Amino acid sequence: MEMTESQVSVEMLDVRLLINGEWVSGSEGNRLTIIDPATNSPCGHVAVASERDLANAVAAAEEGFNAWRNIPPFQRATILGKAATLLRERAGDIAADLSAEQGKPFAQAKHEVSGAADVIEWFAEEGKRCFGQVIPGRTTDTHTLTRLEPIGPVAAFTPWNFPVSQAVKKVAAALAAGCSIILKGPEEAPGACAGMMKCFADAGLPSGSVGLLYGNPAEISNYLVAHDSIRCVTLTGSVAVGKTVASLAGRYMKPVVMELGGHAPVIVCEDADLDLAVEQLVKMKFLNAGQVCLSPTRFLVARKIYDDFVSRFRERAVALKIDAGDNPEADMGPLASQRRIESMEALVADAIEVGATLKCGGQRLERTGCFFMPTVLSNVPTEARAMNEEPFGPVALIRPFDTVEEALVEANRLPFGLASYIFTNSIQTEAFLTENIQAGMVAVNRIFSSNIEAPFSGVKDSGYGTEGGTFAIRNFLTEKMITRFVG
Repeated sequence: MEMTESQVSVEMLDVRLLINGEWVSGSEGNRLTIIDPATNSPCGHVAVASERDLANAVAAAEEGFNAWRNIPPFQRATILGKAATLLRERAGDIAADLSAEQGKPFAQAKHEVSGAADVIEWFAEEGKRCFGQVIPGRTTDTHTLTRLEPIGPVAAFTPWNFPVSQAVKKVAAALAAGCSIILKGPEEAPGACAGMMKCFADAGLPSGSVGLLYGNPAEISNYLVAHDSIRCVTLTGSVAVGKTVASLAGRYMKPVVMELGGHAPVIVCEDADLDLAVEQLVKMKFLNAGQVCLSPTRFLVARKIYDDFVSRFRERAVALKIDAGDNPEADMGPLASQRRIESMEALVADAIEVGATLKCGGQRLERTGCFFMPTVLSNVPTEARAMNEEPFGPVALIRPFDTVEEALVEANRLPFGLASYIFTNSIQTEAFLTENIQAGMVAVNRIFSSNIEAPFSGVKDSGYGTEGGTFAIRNFLTEKMITRFVG
C-alpha cells in the first residue's frame, strides 16, 4: 500500500540476496539485524552471503553479461524505462523502508527514491548514444574506426547514507552500457536498496545481469575485486575504504570509479546576501543529519559579517524540529547509529578543549534513539579534530577570515576536494575563487542538488571518475580500435 507522509509504517524487513534472478536467504542461513536508529529497536534482518553465494553471484553475472550485452541498446533502454516506472510506482513503500532503517524524514526518503527513477531514465537514453568514430586513414587503402563496448561484469559498493540514490547511479549506468553488475549494498540500510534492485529484476532483465549481496564488507570486496570475471569496480564510501579497495583493484588491473569523502569549505564573503546564505546553508548542513558527503562543514565567514552570520545561523539551527522520520514535520531525523553519536560527542569535546565556542547543541537528545542536537561551534581553531576529519554529522564549524586569499588557503588546506560553496555578489571574487579552489564541484550562491545530467566527482583524496553527466557511462565502456586494409 502506498503510504502518505502522515501514515508511514513498515513491517519487519526480510532482506535477501539477489543471485541469478532469485531472492535467496544465503547458503548458510546467516542474518544480520537491522536497527531503526529512531528507536534503537530491530526493524528486520538481512541475509549474509557466504563464499559459495559470492561464487554463484559471479557465475550468474558472467552469464547475465553475455545475454544483456547482446540486447540492442534501444531494447535495453525500454527495459530500463520499465524499471524506472516500477520504481516510481513503489516509491512510497520503498521510502517508508528507507526512513525506518536509515532515519531520514519520510519526505526526504521519498524524494531520494523518486529521483532515482530519473537517473535510470537518463542512463537509458545515454545508452543509445554510445557511438564510436571513423578516423581518416593516412593512406587510401586504410580505414580506421573505433567502437565502444561494455567492459564486462561490474562490482559496485554503495553506502548507507543514501542507499538508493548512490546505488542507482552505478547500477543504471553499468546496465545502460551493456554490463552486468553485482551490487554490495549497505547492511545498515538494506531494505530500500533491495526494493530498488527488485524494480530492475522485475523489469525483465536477463537473470544474472543484476545481483545484490550483503554480508561481511571486507570478505565481499576481497572476493569480487580479485575475481577474474569482474572487470570494473565502482565505490562510494570513506577515503580509507576507497584507498583500500582501489589498491586491491590496482593489484588486479581493474579500472575503478571512486566517490569518496569530503570536508566541504564554505566561503561567505562580506558582500554576500546573508539571508540567502543562512537559509541555504542551514538546509544543506542538517540534511540527513549532516550525513552527506556534500555537506558544508568548514564555514569561513568574512570578519565584518561574522557575528551576524553566526547569530542568524544559530537561530535557524535551534528552530529545526528533530524527530523520527515518520513525523511529517521533522526537519532532521536521527544519526545512523550509536557510533555516530559517540563520534559527534568526541569531536565537539575536542573542539571546545582547543578553544572553540559552543553556540548551540553539542549533545544527544534525552530520548530513545540516536538523536543529536544541531550543533554550531564558532571560532574553531584549525587544530581541532573536526577541522581535519570529516565530521559526517550535524556539526557546523565556523571561523572568521580577513581576506579572500586567507579563506582560499584554508579551503584548500586539506587533502579532500569534493564539494565547496561560495557566497558573494562580486563577479571578480567569484571568478577568483572558482578558478582557484581545489574541488570537483563548486556551488555559488546556492546549495547542490543531485542532477544526474551534471558531473559528480571529486579531486585529491575525494576520488576520481564521475557519476553524472554525459561522461559517466564511459566508466563502463572500452574503446576498441579497428584498422582495415582494403587494398
